Amino acid sequence: MANSDITLANVNEYVGQEIGLTDWLDIDQMQVNIFGEVTRWPTWMHNDRDRAARESPYGGTIIHGFFLVSLVTYFVRTGGVNPIDGSYSLNYGMDRVRILKPVVIGEGIRVRDRITSVSYTHLRAPETEAEIVCRLLLEKKKGGGGGGGG
Repeated sequence: MANSDITLANVNEYVGQEIGLTDWLDIDQMQVNIFGEVTRWPTWMHNDRDRAARESPYGGTIIHGFFLVSLVTYFVRTGGVNPIDGSYSLNYGMDRVRILKPVVIGEGIRVRDRITSVSYTHLRAPETEAEIVCRLLLEKKKGGGGGGGG
């Protein structure tokens, strides 16, 4: 859910605070299969449920790490990071992105949003009013998944 109190004028007041927690999102096997085809990476750990159930140390197929990273824009919008008075947001990159644990299909995921800094001096585009740096923590549901999804 979006945080409707954050504006470009008061975003500094939120630095260091958790500002959003998204709803759980479920990724199913069909979505992972399509992502594998589009990215030319349909490997058995992601796309072969039977083999992954037999041979994978995770007990089922896993979501591509880059699929998880590609969901950042969705989670930023639904997690409340975008100031309500901003015309639009523009993603121009990420620093220190890590996927620390695999996510098995069937495990729900969500993100906790925290603004870590705001800069008005190192702007990348002339129309930019503020550079808002966020720390997004991807969480897995406890006890979910393991069966290879649907």
